[in-house]
Amino acid sequence: MDIINNGIEVDDDFGYSRIDRFNDEKTKIIQKHYEGILEALGENIDREGLERTPLRVAKALQFLTQGYFSKPDEILKSALFKEDYSQMVVVKDIEIYSMCEHHMLPFFGKAHVAYIPDGTITGLSKIARVVELFARRLQVQERLTNQIKNCIQDVLNPVGVAVVIEAQHMCMQMRGIQKQSSVTTTSAFTGAFLNNQATREEFMHIIGTKLH
Repeated sequence: MDIINNGIEVDDDFGYSRIDRFNDEKTKIIQKHYEGILEALGENIDREGLERTPLRVAKALQFLTQGYFSKPDEILKSALFKEDYSQMVVVKDIEIYSMCEHHMLPFFGKAHVAYIPDGTITGLSKIARVVELFARRLQVQERLTNQIKNCIQDVLNPVGVAVVIEAQHMCMQMRGIQKQSSVTTTSAFTGAFLNNQATREEFMHIIGTKLH
């Protein structure tokens, strides 16, 4: 059963509860456009399988682009701590799900993030949250990589930041060149990771090693 009240939907089907928040006005606008898109494709929007599809898509798109409405730098600032630690901090294998802005098809994979503190650290979950918020926008992988790097560098002012993203793009696998096993890797470095080959190689070794 779906209960919608002031843009909050509670789904109690199948014995679990989920709360999602939607902008009612945006939902109606997107829904109307998708009704037109489906009709332009030759579909009957009144048939059983598509009857609620424009509404579902309207909600899904708002969920998939919720990163526009949060400030990743504030996420980091909410958990800053003074700590005398000057070695590498690595958070690897962070799952990412984003949408290519060129075709609005998904790309997905993993992000690996490291920084070397200069007297200030942040909560480990905040690093993953920053990745999530930038990914939940219409993106290109190159920009996503740089945005994560710049946010951490600007807020923490560490000795260096390293970001590597490995992702599969459905726009390459479902259409276009249709190469099913292709993986795109992007990287961005600042400070010690950019200027010190040994530091960069240590990071690359860590993210390529299964320690757990």
